[in-house]
Amino acid sequence: MQVARLHAPHDIRLHDEAVPEPEADELLIRVGAVGLCGSDRHWFEEGGIGDARLGRPLVLGHEFAGTVGSGPRQGERVVVDPANACCTCVVCRRGRLHLCPDMRFAGHGTTDGALRAFIAWPARLCHPLPDSIPDADAALLEPLGVALHALDLSHPEQLASAGVFGCGPIGLLVVQLLRSLGVSRIVATDRLAHRVAAARSMGATEAWHVQGDGHAWELGLDVVFEVAGEADAVEDAVRSVRPGGRVVLVGIPADDRTSFTASIARREGLTILVSRRMQPIGLPRAIELAHSAAVDLGSLVSERFTLSEVSSAFEALIAQRGLKVVVEPRAD
Repeated sequence: MQVARLHAPHDIRLHDEAVPEPEADELLIRVGAVGLCGSDRHWFEEGGIGDARLGRPLVLGHEFAGTVGSGPRQGERVVVDPANACCTCVVCRRGRLHLCPDMRFAGHGTTDGALRAFIAWPARLCHPLPDSIPDADAALLEPLGVALHALDLSHPEQLASAGVFGCGPIGLLVVQLLRSLGVSRIVATDRLAHRVAAARSMGATEAWHVQGDGHAWELGLDVVFEVAGEADAVEDAVRSVRPGGRVVLVGIPADDRTSFTASIARREGLTILVSRRMQPIGLPRAIELAHSAAVDLGSLVSERFTLSEVSSAFEALIAQRGLKVVVEPRAD
């Protein structure tokens, strides 16, 4: 089968490898679609993300769906939770599986991801897909789960106003979720004009094109979701919430540092929350939202590539010329 491995920054190569043999608790999945996200961009451009570094050629890709290729569930379409927690450590036993210190996460560290024709993955993490959600859209269900977790941290039942600073795919999904909840004021910002336009079309009541030089805004928002991974966006978020408001940090900074003006956050009594990945219930919730058309995933898919075009897919990801880049191994 064809496999794409990252050997070093900007060095991704196609290999011909054997189809994996699934373990007793695993399913063999023929990969239908893989979404490329900001964390994949960090791996591709920097050879790592945060304190995780590339130690061997790695198969990226953690947002994926496909079809079971063998066994009792053969032919079943599934979307996959990429977070394989140990389920036995004290963190897992407390119900925080997404924070498991012994996590095996697809396309991260030493665990190969889905940029290949077939992958073997634990059956308990493979969720059935309704026919209403095609594979390319299903690749956005994991990002929707991430957006849901960030939203949960904000106490959404108390929101009348919100900001989304950074309108890549996850930020745009947060916008859609806020709209579905009936939040009356949604302020969205981004450095890219086409993302600002997308935020406006997806439910933002105000959408602004910012140039990244910081803005002394006093917007009085109940919560701001920082989804850019940029220092200016974090500072803008702290300055834009009301006294006693919340800032939810979702973006991943390239230099592994996040900072803001402490005197403002202290004086205003802000709550700063850091959102990581999604809860185990995230995918079932995301599937239901997509199936009921409460969110529109297909409108985010801007470019599609085959696995043999994976280098071009990463060029599109880095250029940020669209919204979501999807690789479709099954199309080869």
